[in-house]
Order: sequence, then C-alpha cells, then structure tokens
Amino acid sequence: MTRIDWLVLKRLGSRVGVTVFIFYGIIMLAESLDTWRFNFVADNYGLPMATLMVAMSAVRWTIKTLPVTVLMGAILGFLDLKARHELTVIQSSGISIWRVVRAPTIALALISLAVALGGETISTTINRGLYPTPPGQASMQTPSGEIWLEQRSGDVHYVMMATGMQPGGTVLGNVTVFRLDASDEDRIEAPEAQLQYGEWIFPNAVIRTADAPARSIPNYNLPTTSSAGEIGLKMASTEDMTFFELAGLLSTGVSDPSIRSAATMRMIKLLALPLVLTGSLFIAFAFTAGYRRSSNYGPAVLYGIVLGFVVFVITEMADRAGSTGVLDPTFAAVGPALVAIVIGLTVLLYKEDGRA
Repeated sequence: MTRIDWLVLKRLGSRVGVTVFIFYGIIMLAESLDTWRFNFVADNYGLPMATLMVAMSAVRWTIKTLPVTVLMGAILGFLDLKARHELTVIQSSGISIWRVVRAPTIALALISLAVALGGETISTTINRGLYPTPPGQASMQTPSGEIWLEQRSGDVHYVMMATGMQPGGTVLGNVTVFRLDASDEDRIEAPEAQLQYGEWIFPNAVIRTADAPARSIPNYNLPTTSSAGEIGLKMASTEDMTFFELAGLLSTGVSDPSIRSAATMRMIKLLALPLVLTGSLFIAFAFTAGYRRSSNYGPAVLYGIVLGFVVFVITEMADRAGSTGVLDPTFAAVGPALVAIVIGLTVLLYKEDGRA
C-alpha cells in the first residue's frame, strides 16, 4: 500500500469508526431503557452480566445498521478529504477514482467479514445465553405459553400443541395432538412427548375419539421428518443462531421449507455483508468525491444519505421476503447489495466521464 492509500484509509476509517461508535452508544442507551429485561437478567445472573447483555444486544443492532452508518461515516471522510484539498491534489495528479477507493474497499470487505462471522457470533451466543427468545414467541403468531408444531411423515399428518419444552426441543410437556389425516384417532393427549430417531414417543398417551371412550396406550409413537435441531430452531429464532450453527443445520438437511428459507436467508445475509457495505462506500464516494466549483455539498450529502436509507429499507424488505420463502434467499440477500454497488458504480462512471 502506498502513502495515498494509507491517507485515504486513515481519513475514512476514523470517520466511519466515530460514526459507528456514536450510533452504538445511542442504541445501547435505547436498549438500557428496557428495565424489565435488564432487571430480569440482573436478578438471575448479576449486574455485570446484565450490563454485558445490554452491550451485546446493542452490538447486534449496530451490525444491522452498518449499511447506513458506514455510508454516513464515509461521506464525512470524503468531505474531510475535500476540505483539506487532499482529494483534489490526488485526483489532479492523475490518479483515478478507482485507485483512490481501492484500499478502503478491501479493508472494509475484510473487516465486515470478520464482523459478520466473529462479532455476530459472539454477540448472538452471549445474548442467547443470557436472554434467549421465549419458546413459541419468536414470530409472535401463537398465544403466549403455547407451542404449536405441524408434523408430517408420508401420509401421516398432525398438529402438536404443548405448553412446555426442554432445551433443544427434543422433549415437550403437556402435549395434545390433533390428527389431520385419515385416522380414527381424533385427539391424543400426553404429559410428555420425546423426539427419538424420527418419531415422537409418548410414554403415556390417552387416545380420544368421538364415538368411543378414551383409552390409554403406553409408549405410543408418531413418525416425523423433523430433526431435533429443526424443532429447536422453530421454537426459537434464526436470530438466536450463529453462522456456523446455521451452516451445520442446513448441511444436515431441513425438511420444513419455512425453516430452511429463514436459516438460509440469515446465513447468506451475513456472508453478503461485505457486498452491502461496499455498495454503501461506493454511494458515499460517488455523491461526494466529484469536482465542484462551489463548496456547497448539502444536496449531494442529502441525496447520498437518502439513497443509503432506501438501500437499507430494500435490504430489510428483501430479508423478510427471503425468510418467508417469497423470494429465493440467495437472491434476497445478494440482490440489494449488488443494486447498491451498481448504483455507486454508475454514478462514479458518470462523473469520471466528465458529465457531472
């Protein structure tokens, strides 16, 4: 790396770092306002762990806002280069804009990959251990305290409702099964259900039908295609799983398409973070690094920030669509990042051609 690369990297790195740190402080303050959660963790684990929980929760949200914070910090960095006339001298010496933006792009890609695989893993692990997502409340679509599972295996089709679950999802408590296939068993009740080798085993089951009295059957079983990891993920949330856990789960196979889409979307989104931040950097450079006779950068900065928020909103919308299976997860994760990069490159080419 040349001295010019170090100069540009220093200016941009300092401004982006300060911007991310300020946003992190604001998010951490907002997280600390959830006094019930803070007191819950403090009572069970102690005050230091409650403080750590707030800090790690703020880390998770800061990573989500990186496309906007990197964009704002990069804009401030490029304006600082312009104000010191350093960028003007660099461009006047014949160095192209592609040469100027090379070092920040490489550094940002490496750092963002470390954040996606390392920082996200650490924050997710700590948050999950201190304050995990309550079972059955990850999607907020079922009543509080109830766990609903739709299970299939060949022609066997049924829905399970439970009010308790042990960690891992392999043991459910106070279970009621509603048969949806062609079976003479209308409802099955059991105090416990255990997932073992592709079957739900009910040590003490009560079979109820409309035209016969209830009867008890020991060691009753129902087949299922769900694995223990799949059940655990459905009961929690993909936000509570690290990249490596998601990769391991998907490598073993997931039968439920909704769970597979959600897990794939989160995993690819983490991998696509360097592309998203590269797009933010290109947008910032494109809207602030051109030659100008006046020193009025207000409109350019405003356009860049608005476009950054648009990219952020599109990214979040694509995340929802990919997680629910409406869009292909790979397309939903990589598409917005490529759009941001194309927008930045288009504006840069437009300016390099001398039309702006």
